[in-house]
Amino acid sequence: MQYRELPEFPADFFWGGSTSAYQVEGAIDEDGKGPSVIDANNVGRADRTAYAVASDHYHRYAEDIALMAEIGFRAYRFSIAWTRIIPDGDGEINPLGVAHYHAVIDELLARGIEPIVTMYHFDLPQALAEKGGWSNRATADAFVRYAEVLYREYGDKVRWWLTINEQNMMILHGTALGVSTGDAADAKRDLYQQNHHMFLAQSRAMALCHRMLPEAKIGPAPNIAYVYPASSKPDDVVAADDWNAVRNWLYTDLAVHGRYNSLAWAYLVERGWEPTIEPGDLEDLASARPDFVAFNYYATQTVAASTGTSADLAARPGDQQMVRGEVGLYRATQNPNLPTNAFGWEIDPVGFRTTFRALWDRYRLPLLVTENGLGAFDTPEEDGSIQDDYRIDYLQRHLEQMRLAIADGVEVLGYCPWSAIDLVSTHQGAAKRYGFIYVDRGDDDLRTLARTRKKSSYWYADVIATRGRALEPATTAEA
Repeated sequence: MQYRELPEFPADFFWGGSTSAYQVEGAIDEDGKGPSVIDANNVGRADRTAYAVASDHYHRYAEDIALMAEIGFRAYRFSIAWTRIIPDGDGEINPLGVAHYHAVIDELLARGIEPIVTMYHFDLPQALAEKGGWSNRATADAFVRYAEVLYREYGDKVRWWLTINEQNMMILHGTALGVSTGDAADAKRDLYQQNHHMFLAQSRAMALCHRMLPEAKIGPAPNIAYVYPASSKPDDVVAADDWNAVRNWLYTDLAVHGRYNSLAWAYLVERGWEPTIEPGDLEDLASARPDFVAFNYYATQTVAASTGTSADLAARPGDQQMVRGEVGLYRATQNPNLPTNAFGWEIDPVGFRTTFRALWDRYRLPLLVTENGLGAFDTPEEDGSIQDDYRIDYLQRHLEQMRLAIADGVEVLGYCPWSAIDLVSTHQGAAKRYGFIYVDRGDDDLRTLARTRKKSSYWYADVIATRGRALEPATTAEA
């Protein structure tokens, strides 16, 4: 559908940016913090300093928040490190860790920036991993206790909560993310048992939030990549439906409706991977009632019908944004209508609008974008400036499509792209940059860690100040 005139973004729209604790904070063994699985996975690596120091946000949060305020941020989506609050995941509470996040939240509020807190972003306490991790139902209990501590400590300051970041990526691409063990067939059932325990933890944490903080809002934060069929062939359309169910709707249906998506459940049963469901689990899952759906979007995916052979599998690394295929389910394909970035990720701004519409039509809950962005090897000019016009182009095209989604009738709460400042990429280290703010460090050389606003930050400041009018003339698009 084309529109003669597009609406302004809402006056209370959450313009912001996102980070995660393990990628930005550093200080991995300071002030009583315990080790996470991320820390343990990087022991002995030559570039371990990448996460050990990261962007040094732990020590420089006030400086970073001041820059966010200078840009005009209305919100900052960040994660709390579970092991700063409870070093072993389920034991004594660490007062220094608790105090740190009080200081961060107070600084945000003093600057007029809304804190949006992610409780868990890939960094499971290593002590819990050694007890079986998410394979152990006790980890779900530990997560709910951790959530209770957060609500009790910060509930009078934090109104917006996110449960588990990209649970679907931890299950589907855990080896690429460094947060799960192998992909062998005999491990798959255990993997989906872990998934079930995460669903229980999320649902119980949501229900607890509503009991303890009746004015607060809480929701899930999956990675959603809407799936296109490679052609109009009926078998390709079925394959796209199948992969949408397994990759996307399994996670959002469970979070919103409290029940397993029937097509995804059929997939699990067919493969013998369906989890054991204990008495009371279904009631816990149905008790969640999220207030909104947050999602991370980078691109759509395109798939074709399975050939039933290894030809279904893509010969590429296991990056979580890449289509890789699964024998008997779908065949990996690239979309010839989409460009790719330097890391092979397809770029599909129009698919952003399609994803908004699909989520809104499916759930009729407000939507919050918690990641969207372009990674690049940003290089300072001779004068020290960072001319990241490519990032401006990427973000502008996505914001135009988000504005069209709002015109389509979708309720959008805010836009918190990845990332607020440069941080350590899960796959390409510190050299791959996403931020509005440049951090002077390399993978092996910490350099000065000085902060510099990139050109994109000035553009974003103008977009925020004008409530999106700086995007005009906005594009139109066919439905």
